[in-house]
Amino acid sequence: MRFFIDYDNGDVIHGWIVPDNPLAVSRVVVSVEGQRVAEVSATITEPAFQRSGWHSTGQCVFVLRESEVPGLAAIPVLELYDADTNVLVYRRVPREGLIDRRVLLINTGIHPEVGLQNALFPYFQQSHFGIHKLSDEIVTSVLGNETPTSRLIAGALVVPRYEQYFPPDRMLSAILVHDPHVEMATRMLWLKARSKVVAEDDAGWRVDRYAEAALFVHDYDYTDQKSLKRFFRMLPEQAYHLLYNPLSRQLGTRLPDDRLHPGNSIVAIEILARLGIVGHRTYFDAFASTLFDQIGLEGGLPLPAPVPISDEALALAERLRAVKAVADMLVFDIAMSDAVLMSLAKSWNH
Repeated sequence: MRFFIDYDNGDVIHGWIVPDNPLAVSRVVVSVEGQRVAEVSATITEPAFQRSGWHSTGQCVFVLRESEVPGLAAIPVLELYDADTNVLVYRRVPREGLIDRRVLLINTGIHPEVGLQNALFPYFQQSHFGIHKLSDEIVTSVLGNETPTSRLIAGALVVPRYEQYFPPDRMLSAILVHDPHVEMATRMLWLKARSKVVAEDDAGWRVDRYAEAALFVHDYDYTDQKSLKRFFRMLPEQAYHLLYNPLSRQLGTRLPDDRLHPGNSIVAIEILARLGIVGHRTYFDAFASTLFDQIGLEGGLPLPAPVPISDEALALAERLRAVKAVADMLVFDIAMSDAVLMSLAKSWNH
């Protein structure tokens, strides 16, 4: 699914949605205060969509007027969603108090920084969280659409694949690096929590590609050092993929299933240096305050708290530091994390 909003003149909203089904006519849902008030089908044919092979008929362009949405010009807040995928296509809000910047928060942890996202959400016209869960066509539509100048995007994007869409003059990018051992521990506990769901309910679909990995971890005791060593000797491919240098994979490869080689770690470092704001979880307040300052919120908003790290994860991280196989699996990420920490330590206290 691809989409674009050409303009919103108050009494007219013009845009297009190309659905995944090339034979289908796209439909847009209008929502006001959380209530669905209209569903409008595309009525205009655009031959360019046929020529590009995106759609069989090109009937993808929609126009919203007072006839489709009574009182359209007087509605201060409304949202448009694609009827088939429920993806947010457009959000109209009063411009007063909005930040006129496009901001991309690149999540590197298995758990997103929801506190930071929630703190920023009210100040942007349009927000997309968990963007990495969407299809490639939707991601490129979101990143490539320059119509909303006030936009917040967050997710665990594979950066080299989409870096062309967020150059510094178009979008402020920000990334928070995590301690590799703590992140590995958090991911292992994430798998463990899902292993119970998969084992008891046969609900592998809930964890998607990591169902086999979740079943694998079910029988291992993370508190026992011998069990941990055996765990890393027997890792299935899915678990290995999740735990092996995840930061280097995210910053150094173009596709989620690409193999990670030493050369990719060099690419990852180069990309990290090109991002707008680079922070570390150890210096979370420094990261948040720098981001707020860059977008004009410094002093006007309390700093949010980071996503808490459980005592269980911290204890597991300490045990992982003593496992040689872990050092080999995180060698690239440790180098990047240490470099970021050293840089921040020169300017910030924690």
